Amino acid sequence: MNPFQKVRQPLKEKKLEGKGREKILLLDISNLITGDEEARPLGMESRESTVARVKESLRKAEDDPHVRALILRIDSPGGGVTASDIIYREVKRFKEKRKVPVFAVMMDTAASGGYYVSLSADRIFAHPTTITGSIGVVLLNLNVANLFDKIGVRDTTVKSGEHKDIGSPFREPTESDRRILQGVINELYARFLDRVRESRKGLDEKRLKELADGRVLTAEQALKAGLVDRIAYLDDAIGEAKQAAGLHEAKVVVYHRPNEYAENIYSLDGTAVAQSTLSPASIRTLLLGGPSPRFLYLWMPSLP
Repeated sequence: MNPFQKVRQPLKEKKLEGKGREKILLLDISNLITGDEEARPLGMESRESTVARVKESLRKAEDDPHVRALILRIDSPGGGVTASDIIYREVKRFKEKRKVPVFAVMMDTAASGGYYVSLSADRIFAHPTTITGSIGVVLLNLNVANLFDKIGVRDTTVKSGEHKDIGSPFREPTESDRRILQGVINELYARFLDRVRESRKGLDEKRLKELADGRVLTAEQALKAGLVDRIAYLDDAIGEAKQAAGLHEAKVVVYHRPNEYAENIYSLDGTAVAQSTLSPASIRTLLLGGPSPRFLYLWMPSLP
């Protein structure tokens, strides 16, 4: 541990509105969905990952019997395949353990991994101006082999097998490389489709395949296609969550760090605010995963 790094404080509960003992928890899934923390300058807290924040929040909510409903406020173009899948699983696990209604509310964007996460909810609401969809997988892999040829740099990698350096930016991919990587893409894509089938049971298989070509949809298009349940605002979802939980009154709460601002239902939590101004280093980590390419449930044009 860096002795000069600030220690992250535990999450605290803050009431945003409403009254009574019973609670509706509002949980942010915002910006790039990642399992990576980003180091920051000395004396500053590292930026926690989306996965870590969600896990900590749900664990805190599990221990509170007065949390009677969960609303996921999603504003994300997606992110890592694994990070999206972990959050999906954690929400499903919370729902099964606590037996409380879970709603997803889409804000500006809930595409690809953002939509994947929303499938963990009982009902999905889209804001009238939401952009969603982008069902699919992408592998970003830059190749500089031709550039290296022009400047006289040669790749002299020594490897144990033909495909040990598959995806290397320093050589042209072979047809065999492409087949292997496409096989991985296809499997991760099939997993995404399975999640859609499990959640959107009335969706026709032929129509699903048409929609799952990576296209984005407006809220109206998503509603007509059966990808969301209702077009509404966040306060509408809060009212429906209260009704689903059998509550006459309830307070809406968020979990935040002591130094984070949260004043109303549209205030972002600290992680979301931090991630809304991602540095080039954090984007590079998400896209490349360090020294190797990364498979993504991500709508690319939404990158900052």
